Amino acid sequence: MRIGTCSWKYKSWQGLVYPEFGEFNYLEEYSKRYNTVEVDRWFWSLHNAKAHLPKPSVVQEYNELTPDNFRFTIKVPNSLTLTNAYKSSTANQYFLSPDLMHAFLYSINPLLKKVGLLMFQFEYLNKQKMNSLTEFIDKFSQFISLIDNPVPIGIEIRNPNYLTKEYFSFLKENNISHVFLQGYYMPKITDVFKKFEDLFTDKSVIRLHGYDRKGIEKEAKKQWNKILRNKDNELSEIIRMIKLLNNKKTDIYINVNNHYEGSAPLTIDKINLELSKTRSE
Repeated sequence: MRIGTCSWKYKSWQGLVYPEFGEFNYLEEYSKRYNTVEVDRWFWSLHNAKAHLPKPSVVQEYNELTPDNFRFTIKVPNSLTLTNAYKSSTANQYFLSPDLMHAFLYSINPLLKKVGLLMFQFEYLNKQKMNSLTEFIDKFSQFISLIDNPVPIGIEIRNPNYLTKEYFSFLKENNISHVFLQGYYMPKITDVFKKFEDLFTDKSVIRLHGYDRKGIEKEAKKQWNKILRNKDNELSEIIRMIKLLNNKKTDIYINVNNHYEGSAPLTIDKINLELSKTRSE
């Protein structure tokens, strides 16, 4: 099991993750405390109908600043997962494009040995964007048949009605990980897990995001150093789920967002404390 945060560059984490004073590199200091992190910097990639790829200098920097046993979970560019251009009815020419996927993989090649999972995060797919789950499965099946992918992949779907036996069977048959999303309008991940427990692969990502992004941002005022929305009861259920996944020998990546409780590092501390109690029993 690896546990880390969604992104890492927050000044308000000084004293929690980073030194309170002096000069330091955020990622370098972060990797001394955690062994994984989620990268969404390259997700926001579709601009003016063009797909932008990671800069070589940034990819190399990420590689050089982290130890060999560090792992990144990376959101693939949304150029690959948006059916249409931003706020437009114009079709996105890069949607599930094998050529763009190969170009993306080439751009992050120096980092591939440290990639734990590449995540395909899809928006809510209404009937205008995707007629049905069957159509989605058909399109993704065709896509993965045309790519030569050297690292594991996972799908984060945001259609609650897609979470069916058909969907999870498709993932398992193709060794694609399910990305559990606790937040937005999705059902509780513990309920999803209980319902389809036997259909998961040997690798999973749990993303703790929360349900009120705008509200907690207003409350935090960019100071992500305290718990603002205590979710101890919910976390207790999630920790039980983590233990069950561990018992199944599942590789787990837990990515915690500030928007979940108000401070990702403090939420991680709570999770680690509860898991350490189990290990000591």
